Amino acid sequence: MTATPPTTAPTASYDDVLLVERTADGVATVTLDRPASRNALDAALIGALRRAMADLEADDDVRAVVLTGSDPAFCAGLDLKQLGGSGDNLSLGAEPGAPGGPTYLPWPPLTKPLVGAVNGVAVTGGLELALCCDVLVASERARFADTHARVGVLPGWGLSVLLPRAVGRGLALRMSLTGDFLDADSALRAGLVTQVVVHEALLPTAHEVAATIAANDPEAVRTLLASYRRIEEEAIGAGYEIEAQTSRDWLARGFDPAAVAARRAAIQDRGRAQTA
Repeated sequence: MTATPPTTAPTASYDDVLLVERTADGVATVTLDRPASRNALDAALIGALRRAMADLEADDDVRAVVLTGSDPAFCAGLDLKQLGGSGDNLSLGAEPGAPGGPTYLPWPPLTKPLVGAVNGVAVTGGLELALCCDVLVASERARFADTHARVGVLPGWGLSVLLPRAVGRGLALRMSLTGDFLDADSALRAGLVTQVVVHEALLPTAHEVAATIAANDPEAVRTLLASYRRIEEEAIGAGYEIEAQTSRDWLARGFDPAAVAARRAAIQDRGRAQTA
């Protein structure tokens, strides 16, 4: 296990829901920090994540970023309590990550490599966060699911574009239409993650991957990453726009927060049963 280098700056807190730690090797670790809610995405966490990513993009000392969650979860998706009430997290999630930025990203465009360290469940919006990472490393406790159809909302951060590219069309459709969970070893076999490690080794392993990237020529890394992304976007074509329009049309038909509130307990019980 590789020891994490000493931090070069105190851990920064964003609205008490997100932590950012910078280390001397050019790596920043972003931790979603609502553990009691399994790091579910409320409006405060979405806003904090966007601000943190913008700050890291502007920091020349940061050359790679690790994204993880406070145990026991990576991210349980949109906070269903808020979604079934004010709906503020749904409306915020539909906005561009930054002025002029693409609507299909959960954060402003990041030109630096992003390594996802999936420490527990990554569900729906949480799965979208994972899919937006460039490299994924998973704990043995990681579980992945798309429950958009169960909740009654549609993807808006690229899931229907990126999931079939990661795991293949058949498995992507099965995940999205059933809402069933995929365990860590199955995710590795499908190609969703690049490595599965024991839980205690997850953050050191993800940090080591990020530090290895950060040690390379930074301009070469960013240029190569940009080239990968341009090629991917060319292959995707209008996929993001189709997903965004589908989501907008669905909401325009009359999204009912009360329906989410009524289904919330059943959705959460089913998730707990499948990840026990």
